[in-house]
Amino acid sequence: MTHTPKPLSRTSIARLGHGLLVGATLFAGLGLGASAQAFDLRFGHGGTEDTAYHLGATRFKELLEQADTDLGVQIMGNSVLGHETEMFEQQMAGALDMSIINPGLITDFSDTANVFSIPFLYRDQEHWQTVLDGEVGREIADQITAETGVKVLAFFGGGKRQIVSSRALDSLEDLEGMKLRTNPTKPLITAWSALGTEPTVMAWKEIYTGLQLGAIDGLLNEAEWIHRMRFHEVAPHIGLSEHDITVRLLTMSEMTWDRLDEAQQEAVMDAAYQAASYARGVQLDQDSEALDLLVEEGATLHELDREKMQEIVSEPLAEVIEEMGLTELHQMIVNAE
Repeated sequence: MTHTPKPLSRTSIARLGHGLLVGATLFAGLGLGASAQAFDLRFGHGGTEDTAYHLGATRFKELLEQADTDLGVQIMGNSVLGHETEMFEQQMAGALDMSIINPGLITDFSDTANVFSIPFLYRDQEHWQTVLDGEVGREIADQITAETGVKVLAFFGGGKRQIVSSRALDSLEDLEGMKLRTNPTKPLITAWSALGTEPTVMAWKEIYTGLQLGAIDGLLNEAEWIHRMRFHEVAPHIGLSEHDITVRLLTMSEMTWDRLDEAQQEAVMDAAYQAASYARGVQLDQDSEALDLLVEEGATLHELDREKMQEIVSEPLAEVIEEMGLTELHQMIVNAE
């Protein structure tokens, strides 16, 4: 049965008109009107002041404020606004303007973000840069944006992931039976199981003690964080697998993006691209310096047959990638030149 709404009374119309007028006034006062106004972008991240996160955010702020767009940037680092997943959810709701996000933490919101959890994705550092700065990177960014309502502006990252072990890694056979702490993503578990390890879930804060007590034999991490967390004190062997180069998403709430006029959007994208390139350079330098420090402090580096590792994991990984619907995207990355 069709329901015909009753016509509004004059009193109701007057109240509605007053409410719309108040709402429109508040809307404009918040800088949310049709024409963009001057305001500060709130930029949250999880890094301390000496990390590529903060240095990259600072570079973004400097570049944007030089662009004469009436946009400022308020940086709030060191996780003062919560964990990265929480900050991402704040951006989805329009409560936070910008952040730097580990894509592995937002796979509940974006299937596409899973692509960055595939090990041995890049041939080398140059290939990684080509993917992030080229058409493939923009395709990935656009897909994540469409799935989440959070715009991926550019890519930070640059830590090369290695194997940290309490026992020597003179050959790939030494991986057999290793209790390896890893993130519980299907591509990682599949790959490291194929290489003979026993993937193990353990909370980040428990890793050092876990290594001490033998609950785990090793983990996967970048040199910077191996050094920061002092893991090499209890696991002094580092297998140079370079099975991943980290990627972090520089993001903006689409609600914020839609507030900007065309000139502001252009300035934001330009600043984001330059800041991301700078931050990746910082991260790569810090990664190299940290590896040198680890050796100075007693860690032993072990060269591993990376090509052989890729050969071993190729077939089981292909099955998982297909199951996750990422085959086409994976091939785009592999073939990027």
